[in-house]
Amino acid sequence: MKPRLLLDPSPRTPAEIFAAPVLARLHERFDVVARGEREAEGFYAEHLSAASFLVGQPALDSARIRDAKALRAIINVEGNFLPNMDYDACFARGIHVLSISPVFAQPVAELALGLALALARDIPAAHRDVVDGVERYGLDGNAASRTLHGCRMGFVGFGDLGRAILRTFAGLSPRVLVHDPWLSAGLLAREGLRSASLERVLATSDVVHVVASVTDASKAMLGAEQFALMPSGSMLLLLGRAEVVDFDALLSACASGRLRAATDVFPEEPLPADHPARGTPNLLLSSHRAGALRSALFEIGERTLADLELMADGLPPQNCKRAERELVGRLRSKPVTRS
Repeated sequence: MKPRLLLDPSPRTPAEIFAAPVLARLHERFDVVARGEREAEGFYAEHLSAASFLVGQPALDSARIRDAKALRAIINVEGNFLPNMDYDACFARGIHVLSISPVFAQPVAELALGLALALARDIPAAHRDVVDGVERYGLDGNAASRTLHGCRMGFVGFGDLGRAILRTFAGLSPRVLVHDPWLSAGLLAREGLRSASLERVLATSDVVHVVASVTDASKAMLGAEQFALMPSGSMLLLLGRAEVVDFDALLSACASGRLRAATDVFPEEPLPADHPARGTPNLLLSSHRAGALRSALFEIGERTLADLELMADGLPPQNCKRAERELVGRLRSKPVTRS
């Protein structure tokens, strides 16, 4: 008898994350019950008690988890751990709670490289100058440019995304400092990296990648006081969550000419038409598209199926990220809309 699998990947659709052969294999191995357009409350009331696996992340309180007597794993295909379920109840039951967030690390890292090069070599301004017929050649055109080779690079947060960024920048031989209170100095040292305070990372880096998770402690942790520590002309790339930055303070630091920054995320999305970020000098904008590649979305389906098959065979999941008992309750992620 096939194990029952509830398929509820909203706001994504099954076709967006499962290539046709992968979706066929999913139906071959599992008794798939898709929510589709059904109302969530009624769908879970009818089907959750018999389900072994759930692909999605609906609100699940302790009573609902208690009633899900056969449930073995929940795989969130948004890429986050939402504060909408009783994680302790899942852990007590031995239910795996997994996220496919690692699929986005490499696509985001590649955009980070592009944005950093664009800032360092002033590529957008040089393009506009040529279009406008006011280009400057050779050294005259590089007044605001610098090389990234051998630069001092700081990370605020160093999870899957930070590691992917570092791998992608490896050819530039950066000198790296990391601030991440969830990682020990010894662990980082074994990876050839140095742990440092937030203040030191900001004060001694030419390029800072902000990829920290959002928690109550990290919300708006980078504000005017922190930006003032950064060397004049240094660069900041915001590629994780906008909530860790005081966005108004970031705009002010860029407008003053002290910093150059690039961001793929905003406090409010879509960005309002009259938002001051649209006209802020020294700020390079990207519309939350860093990880939104078709290849990454199909990798969601591949990783999900791979772990489902492992667990169905009595083995632990190996392809998705596990919720950590000590950390997941601190996260303050928001649901995704479309990406």
